[in-house]
Amino acid sequence: MASFSLDDIRNAAETKYGSTDIEIGGETVRLLNPLRLAKDARTKLSALQDHLSADGADQEELLSEAIRLVAEHPKAAEKLLAAVNGDLAVLAEIFDRYGKGTQTGEASASAA
Repeated sequence: MASFSLDDIRNAAETKYGSTDIEIGGETVRLLNPLRLAKDARTKLSALQDHLSADGADQEELLSEAIRLVAEHPKAAEKLLAAVNGDLAVLAEIFDRYGKGTQTGEASASAA
């Protein structure tokens, strides 16, 4: 019978469901995998994703709110959003990479 420590299991979960890390000026902003979010945040993220495809949706506002939900800390979210400066193409690319990282179950990294 195999035996695992809780640390072994945590390390495996981090490897499989790790964050999407974005470097900004020598600091790292971590966007947490949805499975690592509280249930309330996962529900809100799902609702935001549904609203993104609606006609007339304010994509910049919705993507910015999604970053606030998935960022490890509110200050990190604001730092990332300030660096993006409302560039919808950059926001879309961040979420494209974030989505690919969460679909494959692996952490992804991006340099900003």
